[in-house]
Amino acid sequence: MSNQVLPVAVQDRPVACCPPMVRAPLGEEAAVGLSRMFKAMADPIRLRLLSMIASHAGGEACVCDLTGPFDVSQPTISHHLKVLREAGLVGSERRGTWVYYWIQPAALNQLSALLQAAPANSDATASGSNSGSGCCE
Repeated sequence: MSNQVLPVAVQDRPVACCPPMVRAPLGEEAAVGLSRMFKAMADPIRLRLLSMIASHAGGEACVCDLTGPFDVSQPTISHHLKVLREAGLVGSERRGTWVYYWIQPAALNQLSALLQAAPANSDATASGSNSGSGCCE
């Protein structure tokens, strides 16, 4: 792991959540940003790391607490954590010799809001009332 790990802001992605896909088609810029987050979570180790960090007492986890449950090397875990950080899903901070990680709630809220399904009796998708200008652009 590098000597300095700085928190990564969720850049070029607005803090406000996108409307669900059932109400408005995604614009190109939003799709690129959101796909980075989905790609980062598509790996089983990264998904487990994300879950471990999110469920850890105090809302943050030391990298020393994240390496034990996996049958991979510590540098591999560090790589996976870097991918999650670069995707904007976790933040991190070096404290002495250890790095601590926490979930970026705004990023998870974006993903959650995007995937909300329309109610079964909703006419939001049938009306076509959205201009199709795209989400979050």
